[in-house]
Amino acid sequence: MQLLRAIGFFRGNILIFSATIGAGIFVSPKGVLKYSSLNVAVSLSIWAVCAVLTLISALSHAELGTTFPRSGAQYYFLKRSLGSSVAFLSLWIKLFTHPLRLATESLLLSTYTIQPFYAGCPAPELPKRCLALAILWSLGLVNTRGVRTVTWFQTISTLAKMTVLCFISLTGIVLLAIGEKENVARFENALDAELPDVSRIAEAFLQGLFAYSGTSILISIAGEIKNPGENIPKSLITVLPIVAVIYLLVNVSYLAVLTPKEIISADAVAVTWTDKIIPSMQWVISFGISTSILSNMCCTVLSASRMIYTASQEGQLPSIFSMLNNHSCPSMAVGQIIILTSIVIITSDLINLIRYSVLAIWFLRGLHMIGLLKLRYQEPSLPRPYKVPLPFVFGSIAISLFLILTPLIQAPKLEHIYGLVFICSGLLCYWIHVHLNQHSVCFFKITCSLQLLFNVSPPEDHDERISTSKKDLKSFCK
Repeated sequence: MQLLRAIGFFRGNILIFSATIGAGIFVSPKGVLKYSSLNVAVSLSIWAVCAVLTLISALSHAELGTTFPRSGAQYYFLKRSLGSSVAFLSLWIKLFTHPLRLATESLLLSTYTIQPFYAGCPAPELPKRCLALAILWSLGLVNTRGVRTVTWFQTISTLAKMTVLCFISLTGIVLLAIGEKENVARFENALDAELPDVSRIAEAFLQGLFAYSGTSILISIAGEIKNPGENIPKSLITVLPIVAVIYLLVNVSYLAVLTPKEIISADAVAVTWTDKIIPSMQWVISFGISTSILSNMCCTVLSASRMIYTASQEGQLPSIFSMLNNHSCPSMAVGQIIILTSIVIITSDLINLIRYSVLAIWFLRGLHMIGLLKLRYQEPSLPRPYKVPLPFVFGSIAISLFLILTPLIQAPKLEHIYGLVFICSGLLCYWIHVHLNQHSVCFFKITCSLQLLFNVSPPEDHDERISTSKKDLKSFCK
């Protein structure tokens, strides 16, 4: 029993497309334009710069997955470079941000699906939540079938959403090529608009970078990538420029049809765009949006479960989460992230988590780059199949500092204190975790019972270290 290296170059490209292109391109244009002070030129420039920043950060993080080609590479790298407490802190943050993001996307998807049946009035909360739970658990079942099943599902969904995005892009190009005065006027007067201040530009970047989040999917599953030293950086260089071009063309198409004020007042920009162009195709666009969100959620479940799997192997979570089913999938880790998300769906309202999820992502990326520099200094002879240039590393650190510190300095809010308290509570939980006895006989009995109930067993991967507690567990169960 072990995780299978079943993802090659083509499937890796599909996973990056699926993880990157989600709800962001249908939601973020509104936020980017709003914080750009309705300045079309600044808005499009931010989209282009976000693509460059994402590529720099993604290539910098590729060194993590190629140096330590194992699932949950980011977590393992932090533990190796900055210590167990920092690794646990990253685990603590992601155990909250992943379920919150999945819950938001589930509720958003269920709203898009149900709303047409309630024309003229908002859809009731109970059907939305029930459908969101059904969607979430269906994706959990797909993930428990193994990474090969996930990639087949992602291939189909990626083709569907790419078709919709290409249609939107080509329509915008045709409208501008025809040269109707109404469509071209917004771009002719773009430079005359008001310029935003620094804090608003930082907020606009947070909105734009949300649409590019998900590029670290291959690093999260590096233990299931064929020849990771070559395929991870090659896939990033291949896919991200294509995504950037599509995003720019889609935004140009939005602006060719809608005014900036119409865009920031729209709940779903793509649906409002369709109503103006071809109202009869609204169902097609809604299907594309739903497919994008669904495939993005599937990638989030895949990535989060591998993080839990690795943390369990390293002894910072119960060992049951590192056990595999007959499809070589850590099904208990998948179940854990699904249960946490279900609790959020049942108890919370649909909220906008773009800003805080991106801040958490870039906070962790800054820690990764600091760890990378430390490991290069301490272990210069460590085999590195792919070595990112140092300017990219320092650039990623600078981006993280800009995105995190600018809102704190320019416009401090009470929410920032909550975030600091949340991080400190993670360190407190780590202290409790370290000082508690994790190896009681009662704990082993519960683990063995769950192992028999769900038909899972410990992995026997010679590339990954089996902790002492896991050896004890094997002997106890025997």
